[in-house]
Amino acid sequence: MRQEQRATALAYSNAHRHIFRKDLEELLAIPSVSTDPEHGKDVLRAAEWLSAAIGGLGATSVEILPTEGKPIVWGELRATDPAAPTVLVYGHYDVQPVDPLELWQSDPFTAVEREDSLYARGASDMKGQVIASLAALRAICSTGASPVHVRFLLEGEEEIGSPSLESSIDRYRDKFSADLCLNPDVGMLAPESPTITYGLRGLAYFEVRLQGPARDLHSGIFGGAVQNPAHVLCELIAGLHDGTGRVTLPGFYDRVRELSPEERRELARLPVTDEVVLAQTEAPVLYGEKGYTTVERIGARPTLEVNGLVSGFTGTGAKTVLPSKASAKISTRLVPDQDPAEIRDMLIEYFRKNAPATVTHEVEVLALGPPLVTERDNRGNRALARALRSVWGSDPLYKREGGSVPVSIYLERALGMPSVLTGFGLPDDNLHAPNEKLHLPTWYRGIDALIHFFYNMAEPEEEA
Repeated sequence: MRQEQRATALAYSNAHRHIFRKDLEELLAIPSVSTDPEHGKDVLRAAEWLSAAIGGLGATSVEILPTEGKPIVWGELRATDPAAPTVLVYGHYDVQPVDPLELWQSDPFTAVEREDSLYARGASDMKGQVIASLAALRAICSTGASPVHVRFLLEGEEEIGSPSLESSIDRYRDKFSADLCLNPDVGMLAPESPTITYGLRGLAYFEVRLQGPARDLHSGIFGGAVQNPAHVLCELIAGLHDGTGRVTLPGFYDRVRELSPEERRELARLPVTDEVVLAQTEAPVLYGEKGYTTVERIGARPTLEVNGLVSGFTGTGAKTVLPSKASAKISTRLVPDQDPAEIRDMLIEYFRKNAPATVTHEVEVLALGPPLVTERDNRGNRALARALRSVWGSDPLYKREGGSVPVSIYLERALGMPSVLTGFGLPDDNLHAPNEKLHLPTWYRGIDALIHFFYNMAEPEEEA
């Protein structure tokens, strides 16, 4: 009976792709930029859209849960069998800002198809992945009840570090309780390389602000008498790395869990060569910590990056000022077993010890998120591996992700819940950049894979 339902759901998916795409285009049209207060109403509008979509699946309960920040969309689908496992589907409906707007080839919030890809902000990260999950469940529910209990946790603050999420998980723990979390907020290595992610780097993000004179000064009159905060900031930032690319913060590497020989061999199998990364980035040459391959550096080693610098006059033409202020956005990507709070303390201490008396400074913490490594052979990953194999016809690759998804570690810590990390975006999707896109053929296959996943989770493994 269940195999017949699976086949019917897959047929429904194939026949209703145009509906799934229409849903995605509607959600993409909502500019839910969480970092911009001017888009506060749009963030709420996206939450309301998703609440209605979950209700349309036949959910027994749907709520927009208040948090200290942006709301969480929650809902529940009940299986016929009370003993069926429960899957918590995670997603986020907020998106990154679109700047620089002039580099977009089309309106960021109007989905446009070019060469089998749909271009819009959030298409890949991660409205496309949220709609894929809803589409899979819509196909399943067209045959009757879901084979598993399904709950949703769709947040609106992931792109600003999920500041309200940890407390919200604790506050609503009964609503989020499940056997595992399906988290499709990561991607694939290539269209023909189905991928399961088992590790995520953490994040510690800061803004550093330096103040010199009380106001901008004439550089001809005061230059040489007053130290330039921009110069100071550049020198301090330069001191955060040595000549080999290693971070110089004392203790930064003390807790880093080294890769085992077996894991290094597995990572070496991934189709992420230097040539591939050069083609993706169009950088002149690659760079990084000595002693590690590129795939190890971007997934299993910690980093410290400057994300932005601002000081003085940056307009067209010349204005000879000695700026009064300088600031930088600085982020670190962390690996097990690094503690974001310890990294915060290291950075604060570095600026305290090294900033000269000619400036005052402050360090603001913007986000702290821990790293995660999951068990590669847990039940959810086995169910997902079979699902990907059913659609792609090949075994999935296992990788560690360079990005950060705080929810997985929060769920593990608070509820003891493992996560299944997947997604159907591709490395060239321009995440967080102009012309973000989603490869539609891969996305449609991903929807079918999720249909298989939900049915696989309902089967005793000895029957699978």
